Amino acid sequence: MIYCYFECAFAGSLLRTIFDFNMNRFLIIGLGNIGDEYRHTRHNIGFDVVSAFVLKHGGFFKVDRLAEVAEVKWKGKTFICIKPTTYMNLSGKAFKYWMDKEKIAIEDTLTIVDDLALPLNKLRMRGSGSDAGHNGLKDIQLTLGTDQYPKLRFGIGNDFPKGRQIEFVLGKWLPSETPMVEQKIAKCSEIIESFAAIGLAKTMNMVNSLDFT
Repeated sequence: MIYCYFECAFAGSLLRTIFDFNMNRFLIIGLGNIGDEYRHTRHNIGFDVVSAFVLKHGGFFKVDRLAEVAEVKWKGKTFICIKPTTYMNLSGKAFKYWMDKEKIAIEDTLTIVDDLALPLNKLRMRGSGSDAGHNGLKDIQLTLGTDQYPKLRFGIGNDFPKGRQIEFVLGKWLPSETPMVEQKIAKCSEIIESFAAIGLAKTMNMVNSLDFT
C-alpha cells in the first residue's frame, strides 16, 4: 500500500512536470524567403521580426531541418524560433515538422506574416483566420488542415500602381517607411513576450488597438 502511494505520487509529479514543461514552450514562426535578393523586403518581415526577437534575447540561429532555428528563454518560457528555408510556398512543411518535433500545441504557436490588406501603421493579431491569398499561410493551412492557429499580421500597406503588387511585396522598404517599420518590429518582440506571458486574448486586445505614427 505504501509502495502504491509513493508510485502514484511520483507518477502525478511527473505528469505535472511534463504538463508545466509543455505549457511553457512556444513555437514562433517568421515567414519569408531565403536568399539575399529577398533580405529585408516587405514579404520577409516575418524573418526580420523573429530575428530581432532572438537578438534581443541573446540567441542565435543555426541551420537545421527545413529551417534556421534558434531557442531562447525568457522568464521561464522557452521559445523555439524558426525561419523556414523551404521558401514561402512550402512554409507549412517547416511549421508542422517543428511543432511536432518540439511537442508544442498549435495554440502555443505564433506566425508572423506580412499583410497587404493592413496599412503600414497597423498590426493585427487573431487566433484564427483565412490565408487572405498569402501563399505562406495557404500552405500552412493546407498542411495543418485548419486555419485555427494564432497569427500576428504586420501591415505593409498597398501603395503601389495597378499590376505592380509583386514588385511592391518583394521590394524593400522606402527610407520614409523605415522608422515606423523599426518601431513595429521592436513592438512585435514585446507582443511575442506578452503572448507567452498573458495569453492570446489579452494580447490581442492590446495589439489590435495600436496605431503607429
